[in-house]
Amino acid sequence: MNNQILGLHHITAIANNAQANFAFYTKVLGLRMVKKTVNFDDPGTYHFYYGNETGEPGTILTFFPWEGIGAGRNGTGMATDIRYAVPQGSLPFWAARFKEQNVLQQPIAEVFGSPSLSFQDPDGLQLTLVEASNDKRTPWITDAVGIETATRGFHSVELSLKDSKATASVLTDLLGYQLIQSEGKRHRFATSSVDTASIIDILEIPEGRAGVSAAGTNHHIAFRVKDEEVQMAIREKILSKGLNITPKINRDYFYSLYFREPGGVLFEIATDNPGFAVDEPVDQLGSSLRLPKQYEPARAKIEAVLPKLN
Repeated sequence: MNNQILGLHHITAIANNAQANFAFYTKVLGLRMVKKTVNFDDPGTYHFYYGNETGEPGTILTFFPWEGIGAGRNGTGMATDIRYAVPQGSLPFWAARFKEQNVLQQPIAEVFGSPSLSFQDPDGLQLTLVEASNDKRTPWITDAVGIETATRGFHSVELSLKDSKATASVLTDLLGYQLIQSEGKRHRFATSSVDTASIIDILEIPEGRAGVSAAGTNHHIAFRVKDEEVQMAIREKILSKGLNITPKINRDYFYSLYFREPGGVLFEIATDNPGFAVDEPVDQLGSSLRLPKQYEPARAKIEAVLPKLN
């Protein structure tokens, strides 16, 4: 660990239905529900966190399931492809599993030389499984998805932008990434500070339509830092470039800063501390509804309006 960005911390997206979202990510993809809580700004809406056993940064996909919000549209100014690392040779298993579960998928293809399988969740959120040979992260496994095939955490995320130049400058000058490869209009950036969840791709679409934020689209991507000291040093760098960034916000399981990069994507800087075991032991993560302290007095009312999960 060092005083810089340590790849991706988490990625947050929007869903239309809590039950369908919960069933897909825990049953079909075989992820662990690491934390079941509510949106800080809208306590009548869940905030789900899915990941590996401990909720390791770089494995966490989170959702705001706003009931009945309707479909959004992927487009420029958004993260438009969320990619998970899986073991080499596991894509045929996933293709067969997706067919069995009626998951919309594309044929196995290659992205920057790696076998990849693109698919969509029930809301149309674009995801991809990428075969990775050296990912040593310990996965969460289920009866249906074993250790030979389980997702290891994020491989990368792709941003769709009308112009890549200003965003690339944020990645390289402020966040410590380097351009490592280009294929046509797709440009790959990576940080050498970590071995996993270290890649950001930019797909440049000058004539692309702007995305519409609703179900099936990304809300923001969060970059990982060791602690608040590093976080605040990076905040000063971002401010020095004339970008607006929030003060530090306590999200109970990490501390957050938010800023919108020039291409329109909402970026977050999130700390490792204090982690998801701060309010329930690791063996019980995600098993009960956890509420931010300010909402605990209203627990009965909140539980009454939240959808029941089966």
